Amino acid sequence: MDALHWWRQGDAVTQTTALVLLAMSVASWVVIVWKLRLMRRASADVARCTAAFWQAPSLALATERLQSFDREALVLPLVGAANSIANRSTSGAQATLATAGSLSQQLTRVLRDALHQVLGRLQLGQVLLATVGSTAPFVGLLGTVWGIYHALTAMAGAGQITIDRVSGPVGEALVMTAAGLAVAIPAVLAYNWFGRLIGRIEADLEGFARDLRELLIDTAPVQSLAGTTEGLSNASRPAAGPPQGGSAPLGGSEPRAAGSVGA
Repeated sequence: MDALHWWRQGDAVTQTTALVLLAMSVASWVVIVWKLRLMRRASADVARCTAAFWQAPSLALATERLQSFDREALVLPLVGAANSIANRSTSGAQATLATAGSLSQQLTRVLRDALHQVLGRLQLGQVLLATVGSTAPFVGLLGTVWGIYHALTAMAGAGQITIDRVSGPVGEALVMTAAGLAVAIPAVLAYNWFGRLIGRIEADLEGFARDLRELLIDTAPVQSLAGTTEGLSNASRPAAGPPQGGSAPLGGSEPRAAGSVGA
């Protein structure tokens, strides 16, 4: 019995199930190999980038240093977002709803958006691994059930049924269950392991974003704060009344003397 005997004996449902399992296996292994490289580079890059950033003398030099360390662009989006807010606060950009809040609110918003984009890149492929790991055993079980049914119906019309004639087709049908498990187990293991690494990198990036936000708030330009305080004091100062020797009231001409009425 050659290796293709099972494939030739199966019908369209069995062959389709086998092709689906093969596609699941190929897709999951492609994602596993790609994410292995991504996670290895990301774990090393985040540690080196944070160390290089805090050793830089200024924000501009830190951004230049990160260009050579951040190969997967995980830390640069956070620094670029914070740098845009710092430049906006010093250049006096046009007032919009995005710039209406305080510096702390603006930094929180842009750093949160940048962090979500970075984490979305790290989470890419996790849904595929979870889907393959949860559905591949049931796809294999479907192929097994259908294979057993197909074998039993074929043997029913053959007359006398013996154990030798039953064990062969049923054993071949059970191969689909083993194939489903072989596809699902690596996907589940990879999903759990990558999820742990992503959680560790996410914690490091969140801590870096929080420290960067506090740094920019503490080193905010004093001139902008002084201008804000002066504007608030001018707005709260009561308006001065008209001078003593000023113009007449809005009623028009000055009031007549009492003696002129009788005249």
